[in-house]
Amino acid sequence: MEQRRREAGRNHWYHETQSSRLPDDVVSLVPEAAHVQDRFLLDLTVDDALLAPHVLWLSTARKLCAQFFPERLAPDRLNTLSSYDRLSTALTVAQVYGVQRLCNHYAARLTPLPGPDSSRESNRRLTLITQYARQLASQPTLIDGNLRRQLDEAGLSISDIVTFNQIIGFVGFQARAIAVFQAAMGIPVRWLPGFDIQQDAPAERFQQPPLSWHTDLPLRDTALADERLQAQYQYCAQQPLLSELAGLLIQDPLAIEPFVQLSTQLQPAQDIHREATLAAMMSARINGSVACFNDMASRWTGDAGLPEAVRNGERALNAWSHHHPAERAIIQATQLLTRAPDRFSQAHLQPLVEHGLSTEEALRLVIWASFCGWLNRLKLGLGDIG
Repeated sequence: MEQRRREAGRNHWYHETQSSRLPDDVVSLVPEAAHVQDRFLLDLTVDDALLAPHVLWLSTARKLCAQFFPERLAPDRLNTLSSYDRLSTALTVAQVYGVQRLCNHYAARLTPLPGPDSSRESNRRLTLITQYARQLASQPTLIDGNLRRQLDEAGLSISDIVTFNQIIGFVGFQARAIAVFQAAMGIPVRWLPGFDIQQDAPAERFQQPPLSWHTDLPLRDTALADERLQAQYQYCAQQPLLSELAGLLIQDPLAIEPFVQLSTQLQPAQDIHREATLAAMMSARINGSVACFNDMASRWTGDAGLPEAVRNGERALNAWSHHHPAERAIIQATQLLTRAPDRFSQAHLQPLVEHGLSTEEALRLVIWASFCGWLNRLKLGLGDIG
């Protein structure tokens, strides 16, 4: 059963993984949070002028909401993730990031659903799903081949595993996007004391010689795919950021097209290319995605000492950025948004504007950094370097 409780001093939903049926009279803390028109920003009130430059990618993000969390879902042999599995995963990830609007929404949508049966197999499956989701969200470098094999042993198909990792990445992106627009509107942050923020990945991961990324999951044979899916595969494979993932992403065929569209829509314009590369490097360094970091470091066109400073950790980075105030503002904003989106506020956006970016460019930059966190988790969840 998805048991929820409110702890003293913590205005937050929690859930535990025990399976059985919910009593009919159980209601969520904020039941109206399930009924929103905008399933991505969750009816957050944002000025039209602020939203206008982001209409295209927000529309695509809403399409992904519908694909990952449909109103009606009929699992089959190759796609076994139920609505309960998906929303339980979303709530787990939302809890990690602490964005209250997101926690309320997924808790309210999950509460009325019947949980899985109380068999040992169902309990083990739900426990593994919950633990994996929490680890990939909060400590992504803990994910390895052994954990992927446990998901397989728990009955998740390859399509399930791809979709599952996509959902975790998507909800993390959603949490940060909401946090960014709340900051842009000057909404005070309400983070909860006592919650640890994400710790940076160990520097040792970034000291090894360059190695290529690979997956230990079987890739789909594109020769057996229909014409439409082959076209989507080719389109995905042509995107530098996604090419290595293409053979896996087509195993979630309904999500691949809007996901690739979103990746292209969010890539910042050429005039802030260097700033975007720095933000992407910071995201990869904190999350521990060596493959993503090396890719972005190879694109860096600024001061040659920066990639090495980022590799070596915060002390080296602080020393480097002392004489680079504009880059320092980007570094600090990306660090907080990546580590603790619930604490991200207008005070972290304003320095970007003060150092030369327009409000639109500043928002684009931090939304891009949020999407990079999703890519980092796909690379860490679906494979490794070696």
